[in-house]
Amino acid sequence: MILQYEISELEPYINWPYFYFAWQLKQREEQDHIHQEAQLFLRSIEGRYKAYALFQLFDAHSDNDDILIEPQGVRLPCLRQQAGSPPYLCLSDFVHPRHDRIALFATSADRGLETDFDRDPYQRMMAQLLADRLAEAAAERMHEEVRKRYWGYAKDEQLSIDEMHQERFQGIRPAVGYPSLPDASINFLLDQLLQFRQIGIRLTENGAMRPHASVSGLMISHPKARYFSIGKIGQDQLADYTRRRGLPAELVRKFLISNL
Repeated sequence: MILQYEISELEPYINWPYFYFAWQLKQREEQDHIHQEAQLFLRSIEGRYKAYALFQLFDAHSDNDDILIEPQGVRLPCLRQQAGSPPYLCLSDFVHPRHDRIALFATSADRGLETDFDRDPYQRMMAQLLADRLAEAAAERMHEEVRKRYWGYAKDEQLSIDEMHQERFQGIRPAVGYPSLPDASINFLLDQLLQFRQIGIRLTENGAMRPHASVSGLMISHPKARYFSIGKIGQDQLADYTRRRGLPAELVRKFLISNL
């Protein structure tokens, strides 16, 4: 399923504190000023640029630390926490071992937002940072529609956007490259199933997405699912993950360097 969003549809879903952080603005007056500038910019590009979401629901089940996508038989290897306090979580813990459903997704903003404003450094910065926020806003809006309509496991959900930003919805939306799913090369598996090119996303040799203003990941519905950080892993888990990932050890080490 491909969804297309106008800028004005997504503006209410923008999580502005991340925008202020990117500008390194801590004072309320500075934040208010850049917010007004951003709103003017968004109005100026309305109708010229859009954002896109791509998602698909799959039958799935867990197999130890893997999530198996059916009927394609694609395995999504996950990592398990090795430090901290029990329980040592893994995303596969929130997928039933016999039968369940899972959704995969990607969102992106028009590539032109990263390339069409190069002549003015301020506008270039504004466009690129807003593109990042719009891709995240598209993920927020899409996830809401999936929960309430397309998957429908939370049809009666009544949350404000602030409550969504506080992640009070049922389930989780872990993104590739983030703490619970740190291996960017998982994007190659998601691309195999979703065909990212349908919304203009291509992958680098390391699994990074272009345009940079893109997000990909999983949607899990388990009511007890929560976000967590994998943190540091040991050589034993690295070896096990390398085996399950089916890639050369030196390549997997490169993908997980920040977790070693």
